Amino acid sequence: MRLKRFAPLLAAAGLLATTVPLLGATQASAAPGPDFLRQKPAWHRCSADQPASYECATLKVPLDYRKPDGPTLDLAISRMKSTDPAKRHGVLLLNPGGPGGSGLDLPLLMDGAMSKDVRDRYDLIGFDPRGVGASSPITCGLTDAEQDFDRPYRPESFGSDVTWARTVADKCREKSGAVLPHITTRNTARDMDTVRAVLGEKKLSYLGYSYGTYLGAVYSQMYPERTDRFVLDSGVDPQRIWRGMIQVWATEAEPAFARWTQWAAERSGEFGLGETPKAVSDTFWGLVARADREPIDFEGQKVTGDMIRAARGVFFYPSQASPLVAALKAAADGAPATPGTDRVRLLRGGSSPAAEPAGDNGTAVFWAVVCGDTGAWPRYTEQYERDAAKDKVRYPLYGDFASNVKPCAFWDRPVEAATPMRKAAGVLTVQNEWDSQTPLTSGQGLHRALKGSRMVLAAGGEGHGVYLFDPSSCANAAVDAYLVSGRLPAQDVTCQNPPAAAGKRTPAPERRMPFPSAPGRF
Repeated sequence: MRLKRFAPLLAAAGLLATTVPLLGATQASAAPGPDFLRQKPAWHRCSADQPASYECATLKVPLDYRKPDGPTLDLAISRMKSTDPAKRHGVLLLNPGGPGGSGLDLPLLMDGAMSKDVRDRYDLIGFDPRGVGASSPITCGLTDAEQDFDRPYRPESFGSDVTWARTVADKCREKSGAVLPHITTRNTARDMDTVRAVLGEKKLSYLGYSYGTYLGAVYSQMYPERTDRFVLDSGVDPQRIWRGMIQVWATEAEPAFARWTQWAAERSGEFGLGETPKAVSDTFWGLVARADREPIDFEGQKVTGDMIRAARGVFFYPSQASPLVAALKAAADGAPATPGTDRVRLLRGGSSPAAEPAGDNGTAVFWAVVCGDTGAWPRYTEQYERDAAKDKVRYPLYGDFASNVKPCAFWDRPVEAATPMRKAAGVLTVQNEWDSQTPLTSGQGLHRALKGSRMVLAAGGEGHGVYLFDPSSCANAAVDAYLVSGRLPAQDVTCQNPPAAAGKRTPAPERRMPFPSAPGRF
């Protein structure tokens, strides 16, 4: 079949967007078809200061897969070949999350972290998803203040919150309007299948973290016959995209906060926050109230009560939260700052200004995907105001932040519907029990949605990201075994993290593996 000849009919039927990348390697090279499926990567050394084995190339992919001969985007890819060609199974595509996270350097980072058995079997393939980094990056022209969406609800400031949300949507439309509707998870999944076809692979194996779990799940539903060994680590619940995923940060911060109060009370002699969980909670909320009345001078910054509440992620790490709250309390009581500390970063979710990427590319892609994947966002600002006021009471730590108005209220309607999760997907999902960004209930939702999947749960595991993030995690062995053999566990696995590992991990941005550094991402 000559796809060019039938493209208008297929596009009208809505079929071309999913059928074009399904061509296998042999078909793509032998049969006439879209030019993007016949291209060959021009591999070259990524940079002189990196190993020669770390290679890069740039592909061309359709902006709109319904128009395969129309405008294109660059897609930057990278690879490090299998360390034992005799054992090579195929390619392992990698994604760090986001949306908006760059994955081009993931092969270089994973190369030293993976076991030899895994490295022997795969060419590691990294890529910057469409719109990100080296892949035709988009921008909204946002200021630093406009990129911050941690906005607490107050009746007197809700009007300015609405103005901010509308401004972000308008600026994104103005700067990247022609491209914006096509920066979606479904199109990135199509790009993944294009990478598979261009590399000459019949199937694709994949390791995706956080947002990358949803991307992998979507691929498994669009291309089930191409889905090989998929590891989805720190899961996004497909039923919650995307407002519900932001709101789950609020609902699940509450049990994490309760766990922290217990932990701190058991160590009252060390931290002085209270001898019972209730006393610790009272200390915390008293501190928030004081900071609301008069900001606390803390390590050179004025810290408000809203800033303290916005640090909800730190309470998933009791050993991090306790000294932070104790230091805030000491500062509020007039004690001098401890020299050399930088606990202000923990109030930003572990990030710092120096760690933020230049420009607004990550934020622009975040809103493009979060707003463009689904039409489920409310269109009436009154609903956001009602929800934020209600959730500020129900989930006092973060509820109003999560439910407040977002730019998606003013976004253009999505080009296509979200992907239903109806097909069997024999994939492995991996989860920590205490994950701030994709909480356990979200990971369980992903596991339920993917029929035939198995879950490995690290009981007691803290933090966002499991496999390779913590060398002592009890989940690593099960993931290695699956990637090596391709066999899923016979049933779900719950393992207990070693006690020595619990409470000692640092928030994701400080660790070696490259989750997006901005707080409030997946």
